[in-house]
Amino acid sequence: MSETRHERPGVYSAYDASAVVSAGAAPKNIGVAAKAAGGIVGAVVTLTGYAAGVRAFGEDAEAGMSTILKLLFQNGASSVTAVRVADEGTVADYEAAFTVLGGQNVQVVVCDSGEVSVHQALRSAVESDSAGRRERIAVVGGSGETAAELVSHAAELNSERMVLVGPDALDSDGGTLPGVFAAAAVAGVIAAGTDPAVPLNGAELRGLGGLAASYSDNEIDLLVRGGVTPLESESGIIAPVRGITTRTTTGGAADATWRELTTILIVDDIIPAVRGALRSKFARTKNTARNRGAIRSQVIVELEKKVAAEIIDSYGEVTAAADPDDPTVCLVEFSFAVAHGLNQIYLTVHITV
Repeated sequence: MSETRHERPGVYSAYDASAVVSAGAAPKNIGVAAKAAGGIVGAVVTLTGYAAGVRAFGEDAEAGMSTILKLLFQNGASSVTAVRVADEGTVADYEAAFTVLGGQNVQVVVCDSGEVSVHQALRSAVESDSAGRRERIAVVGGSGETAAELVSHAAELNSERMVLVGPDALDSDGGTLPGVFAAAAVAGVIAAGTDPAVPLNGAELRGLGGLAASYSDNEIDLLVRGGVTPLESESGIIAPVRGITTRTTTGGAADATWRELTTILIVDDIIPAVRGALRSKFARTKNTARNRGAIRSQVIVELEKKVAAEIIDSYGEVTAAADPDDPTVCLVEFSFAVAHGLNQIYLTVHITV
């Protein structure tokens, strides 16, 4: 606000306002691969706020790295590891950035491309990283895709570690933002989640001005069954209808096992927790019956914690045995049942007249 100056003696004041976007307290770190106005291509930059992102990468004339960073921090991100992609933006350029992010401590990955070929490269990267004990998921979006096209897009990915978001979003001026930016908002919310068993349904997405399309119930059915996370706007609040992964088939047959996003988030919570507990307590240990018993007990302790937190419903028998082919290896086996989110409540009402 401008200051009006008068001749009367006294104390006067003026003020202005700016949107300061700082880090939240998200427990998961986010990795970003995107083109940017500045910065060094392929260099890793760790950010804890939007202002730091602008200093590192500049502010885009059109939506790009800085827009993604703003949406991530607005939606709860605490730490973002960003890598600038070369301006040509070829699949190879993105693959190089994904390889760099593969060595970083991130659990959620986003990019600024809506191309299926780039998303397939990202799928290969996150699946490879996860197999190497760096568990992570990727959240992506298309650009200008109809509901049917989004379903086809999801089928091209078909992975429990890939989340495809639609439709495109709108900025504060009503201009269309490709779905990759809606995906960034969703990624921020996922990273900020403290309980992997709580569904994404209805989580408010901040920083978006609206949605470019409004889905009917039939379209939402099509999207959910087809592996797409649909967004909706109700009373000015934009939120996911349901958190879904793109994994809809196994071996060509329909398979809903991995459809709910919470399932893979729970798996990525349980396994690293057990692995970390055993690594810290049994770094230099003999493979004896007594120590195998201690290992088994520690696994049970970790699983009981998850039952108490209602992240899993139950777990099966835990065994720890020496590998018959290698006496230096202890084989630990267990099973667990994930806790399911509450998606629907059906009422049956009996009326007496």
